[in-house]
Amino acid sequence: MDLTLVVMAAGMGSRFGGLKQITPIDNEKNFIIDYSVYDAIRAGFKKVVFVIKEENLDIFKSTIGSRIEDKIEVSYAFQKIEDIPVELDISTREKPWGTVQAVLAAKPYVNGSFVVINADDFYGKNAFFAAAKFLKEVTTPYTYANISYEYGVTKSLEGAVKRGVLSLDNEKVTSIIECSIGYDEGKIIASPLNGDSPFEIEESHPVSMNFFAFQNDFFLLLEEFWNKYFKQDTETILKNEVLLPECLKENIESGKITVLNQPSDSVWLGMTYRSDLESVMNSIDILRKKGEYTIPLWED
Repeated sequence: MDLTLVVMAAGMGSRFGGLKQITPIDNEKNFIIDYSVYDAIRAGFKKVVFVIKEENLDIFKSTIGSRIEDKIEVSYAFQKIEDIPVELDISTREKPWGTVQAVLAAKPYVNGSFVVINADDFYGKNAFFAAAKFLKEVTTPYTYANISYEYGVTKSLEGAVKRGVLSLDNEKVTSIIECSIGYDEGKIIASPLNGDSPFEIEESHPVSMNFFAFQNDFFLLLEEFWNKYFKQDTETILKNEVLLPECLKENIESGKITVLNQPSDSVWLGMTYRSDLESVMNSIDILRKKGEYTIPLWED
C-alpha cells in the first residue's frame, strides 16, 4: 500500500509573525516540514502533497522541494479563497476557508490512504510509524485514527493555544471540540471556539494536533461537509472557517465513522509564537545529538 502525507501549509501564522512553515530550525536551514517528511519516509510513505498558497510555490520548490524531490514523490496543491461551491461575494474574506478546504485541495493527488498534518508542528518519528501501522492494518471502511498528545506536551509558555480537546470511550474518540486553551488562576481552561461554555482540563488531557490517518473514503464525507457549510446564511459563511475536527465530530456523533485514538509517545514541538522558535531549535539540536536524525538531515 502506497501511503501519502498531506501537509497543510497555507497559513501565514499571524501570532508567529510570518511564514513559520519556512522558518529554519537548524544550522542547515531545514524547516519543521523537513523533519516531518524525513520521519514519514522512514515510516514507509511514498508521496507528499504540500497544500500551499499559490504565491508561495516558488519558495517551497526552491527550499524543501529541492531537498526532497529525489527522495519522495512531491506534489503541490493550492488552497484558494475563490475555490468554493457557490456564487458569493468574497471581497471581504482574507484567509482561506480552513482545514477541510486544505485537505480537499489535496484530493486530486491522493490515490489511497493518507495522513494529514500541520506544516508547523513537529510530531516525532513514532507518530508517523503509528499512523502507517494503523493504515496498513485497518480493514473496516470509514475507520480512521487520531494521533493525540497530552495537552501539557503541547502548551506554549507565551499564551493561549488552539487545540482539539478529545473525549474518549476507551480507545474511541467520541468528540473533538476545537478550543482556545490557556491558564486562569492556576487552572487550565478550554474555551470552545463555537461559543459553548469554557471547562477545565488537566495537563494530561488528550488533545488533537491535526495529525489524522484516513482511508480514501474520507474524501466523500469531507465534500458533503464542505458543501453543507455553504448552505448557511452569508454572514456565517464569511465569518467562520470549515474545520477538520468539526467534520469529524459531526460524523462521529451521527455514527457514520469510527475514529480511534492513538496516543503518541513522541516529542511534540510547535511554533505558535515567535518566542517559541528558540525552544524548538534547542530541542531539535538535542534530538540530533542523540542520533535520532542524521547530520546533515538530507544526506546524499
